[in-house]
Amino acid sequence: MINAATKSTGAMNRDSILSINRTQTQCVKNQGNIMTLIKNTGGTQTIGTHSPHSRTQQTPPRQMPGSQPSFAQTPSGQQGRAPQPSYGQAQGRPPRQPQNIQPALTAGQQNTASTPGMPAARPVPSLVNKVQKGQKTHLSADALTAVEARFGWNVTDARCDVDVSAFLLGADGKVIGDSWFVFYGQTFSPDKSTRFMEGGSADREMIQIDLSRLNPQVKKIVFVLTINDALENRLHFGMLKDAYIRIMDSSGKELVSFLITEYYNNIISMMIGELYLHNGAWKFSAVGNGVARDLAGLCELYGVQVV
Repeated sequence: MINAATKSTGAMNRDSILSINRTQTQCVKNQGNIMTLIKNTGGTQTIGTHSPHSRTQQTPPRQMPGSQPSFAQTPSGQQGRAPQPSYGQAQGRPPRQPQNIQPALTAGQQNTASTPGMPAARPVPSLVNKVQKGQKTHLSADALTAVEARFGWNVTDARCDVDVSAFLLGADGKVIGDSWFVFYGQTFSPDKSTRFMEGGSADREMIQIDLSRLNPQVKKIVFVLTINDALENRLHFGMLKDAYIRIMDSSGKELVSFLITEYYNNIISMMIGELYLHNGAWKFSAVGNGVARDLAGLCELYGVQVV
């Protein structure tokens, strides 16, 4: 179990695990604040909110120290997360009310929960080496030293704020340590091999992986899409469309891609794909399976200690 600074104002718990961030003040993870986030909006800290419109402009993330995979640079003007405030004493919040997740959409059924102020849709980039759900494929016949996972999606409800996470798992299917998952609030893995970045003009978010620096205990990397505050706001994957993952090599060439074609309103998180070692070579699996768990629930699923 680790102590890590968060965007929350209190001890890390189940209501704020989205807030884990780079070290500032230290605190202990617990199940009371994992989903609680603090945003700087006009200088005011807002607890428990994570609006898709609250991200502010900032300079591109710093480069990893040491040798770096030669990824193409992210276009300038990319959107960044708000600066991370330090947190103080734990703050209580009323018990969460039970949420009812609706049945899955049937064929031809339309989403009716759309709201005004939709974010601008992005076209799906050209996906060259598409695979189908459940398909597994070798990434390359040549030895790979670095790859980049790029993600995109569109929404039919403006409240949907989608985030990408990567869980670095050992042979037992669990994280090799509590800090071994990467997302916008914890942008580097402990070995500095895996890095979260905001996307450019084509992709919304990216995970860069320097395989040459990856801890040898890591045998699988699972990529997950989650909708922030889905339970509280009754949001679900039936409100998404055009979600994809594409794996690129360090030259920007697409190795494999997967476009989700099934969207259901009984799930709030999606394991979109995974990289895994097989006989010493990296392969990609197009998973496409969703669960009715938030990011805190996924952390429990993959072995991150949340007490």
